[in-house]
Amino acid sequence: MGLFNKIFSGSNEEKETKSLPWIQLTTLEQLQEIETKSSTKTQVIFKHSTRCGISRMVLKQFEADFYLTEDHLDLYYLDLLNYRDISNEIAMKFKVLHESPQLLVIKNGETVTYESHGGINSLDLSNYI
Repeated sequence: MGLFNKIFSGSNEEKETKSLPWIQLTTLEQLQEIETKSSTKTQVIFKHSTRCGISRMVLKQFEADFYLTEDHLDLYYLDLLNYRDISNEIAMKFKVLHESPQLLVIKNGETVTYESHGGINSLDLSNYI
């Protein structure tokens, strides 16, 4: 079975998974908290569609490449299929057209940048801390 596993799984070693300090975005009230906290610390919202393969791929790449800490920014995760009302409110409150996947960077109550799809992983978040 060892050869079969090597061919189809790439290796016998378990891949290390990185756990990010995600804050689950599940209430509309959290949007006010994000706006308020953004005056002292960068806030990031990752909007993810759990049914979309592209969104899943972008999220995995984002998690693999992420190198900042909780000291640098707060990282919010939105399951937009289960919380569509929050996704809609984000679009209005932070003045962005809804896309998925989408990442928003909030400072001083304003969206300073946002990206979607492949642009998310090209974004250097350290420029916004």
